[in-house]
Amino acid sequence: MTEENRPLPTEFFADWKEREALAEGMIPLIGRLYRRRNVSLYMYGKRMINQSVTDLMKAHRFVRQVEASELSEYETFPFIKSIAELPLGPAHIDVGKMVYRYFKNNSYDDVNQEDVDAYVKQELSHLIDSDAKPLEQPQDVVLYGFGRIGRLVARLLVDKTGGGDVLVLRAIVIRKSKADNDLEKRAALLRKDSVHGKFNGTIRVLQDQNKLVINGNEVQIIYANSPADIDYTEYGINNALIVDNTGVWKDEDGLRGHLRPGAAKVLLTAPAQGDIPNIVYGINHDLITPDKDVICAASCTTNAIVPVLKCLDEEYGIKHGHIETVHAYTNDQNLIDNYHNKDRRGRSAALNMVLTSTGAAKAVAKVLPEFAGKLTGNAIRVPTPNVSMAILNIQLGKGTELAELNEFLRRKSLHSRLQQQIGYTISSEAVSTDFVGSRQACVIDSQATIVEDDHVVLYCWYDNEFGYSCQVLRCLEKFAGVNWPTYPNA
Repeated sequence: MTEENRPLPTEFFADWKEREALAEGMIPLIGRLYRRRNVSLYMYGKRMINQSVTDLMKAHRFVRQVEASELSEYETFPFIKSIAELPLGPAHIDVGKMVYRYFKNNSYDDVNQEDVDAYVKQELSHLIDSDAKPLEQPQDVVLYGFGRIGRLVARLLVDKTGGGDVLVLRAIVIRKSKADNDLEKRAALLRKDSVHGKFNGTIRVLQDQNKLVINGNEVQIIYANSPADIDYTEYGINNALIVDNTGVWKDEDGLRGHLRPGAAKVLLTAPAQGDIPNIVYGINHDLITPDKDVICAASCTTNAIVPVLKCLDEEYGIKHGHIETVHAYTNDQNLIDNYHNKDRRGRSAALNMVLTSTGAAKAVAKVLPEFAGKLTGNAIRVPTPNVSMAILNIQLGKGTELAELNEFLRRKSLHSRLQQQIGYTISSEAVSTDFVGSRQACVIDSQATIVEDDHVVLYCWYDNEFGYSCQVLRCLEKFAGVNWPTYPNA
C-alpha cells in the first residue's frame, strides 16, 4: 500500500507530534526489556535498542519498503506495551512482523489493548517464563589489535552487552607506543571516529590499572609484542575467544600461537590461508562446530558478494561472472606517493583511483566450492574512506526480467534467512555515504540493476568496515555457542 492508498492525517504536524510522543514512550519499555530480561526488539530486522525517538520513527517508516505500507506508532505502541508486561525469557523479537501479522486480520481503525494483549500472549507463549539462556555462562572475549575493525567490534560488543551474561569484552591487546599518554590516545580513537561518528556512551581511562571502562565494562589493556608474551589467566580471563584484528598471522600455525593460558579459540578478521574455514555468516556458518578452535570471517568483499551469488545460483544458476569492486582506500595505501611493495598502491590514495587485484573472486570458492573456476575479479581503490561497491556481472543459467529479478532479491532481503546479510534499496538518489553504518553485509541498489535475458549486472553497496564487523560479531556469537530464542521462529 502506498501513501495514496493509506488514509492520510488531516493535520500532518499534529499527527507527527502524537507519533513522536508514542515513540518517546517506547524507549523506556524497550530499554527495560533489554536490560532486565535480555529481550531485544526489532522492526523488520532493524534494531530498536538504544535508538533515538527519530530513529524509531524512521524504522516505522522503513516498513513501507517491506510491505508497501509503513507502520504507525499508534499501531505498534500497544504491542510493545504488552510485550513489556510479560515475564519473558531472553529472546530476539521482531515486533514489526508481529504487528503486521495482526493487522492482516484486524482493522487499523480500532486497536483494542485487551485484544492485543491476548494476541501477544499467544504469539510469545514459547518465550513466557522461559529459562532458556542464549549461553550457559558469560563468554570472555579478547580483541587482539585495535585498528579500524577492532574498534568497531569493540563498539558492537559493548552495545550488545545487555545484562552482561552473553559475550563480555574483557581485554584488548596492543603494542605499547612511545607516547606517555598511550591509553588516552587509544580511548580518544574509540570515543570519536571520523567516519562512524561519536561512540554512543562513556569511556573512562584508569591509567594506573591500564584499563578502559566502556559503558561500565572494565576492559583490561594488555601491552604485548606477540601472543607468546601473554598469560590471560593473570588478568582473571579464562576460556576466552580471541579476535585477531591484526592480519599478521593468517595460517593455522601462526593463529594457534594465540591459544595461550586463558584462551580457548581464535577468530581471524581477514582471509585465512590453508585449510582454516573461511566463514561467511548466513551461508556456511554451520561449519562453526564445537570442535573448531580456529576460524576466519573471510574478507569484507567476500561477505558482501557471497550471499547474493548464493541466492542467484539457487534460483537461476550461474554459468560464470566477473566481480569488480570499487573499494574505499585502506590504511595499507599511501596518503602521498611513496614506495609500496604492491603494484600501483604506492600512489596517493587520496588523489587517485588505483587499479589493483582482489582475492575475493577466488575466495568465493573457499566458501562455495561449486563456484570454483566460474568467477574473475579486480578492484579499484577510490578516494573515499569507507563504503565500497561490488559490481556483479553475471551470466545466469536461464533468462529473467528486471522486475522479476528485483522482486526476487527484495524478498530475499526481507523475508529469508539472509535478512541480516542482504539489504535492498529502492532509492534512485542513493550514494555511498548513505550506507555508512549499514549492518548488512551488502545492500542491493535495485535502481541500478541491469537485465538482458540471462545476462545481469547487479550493484551492491557495502560498508566494508561496520557491515563487515557485524558479520564478525555474528560469527563470534556462533563460535561461542550463542543461541537466541526468536520471534518469528527462525
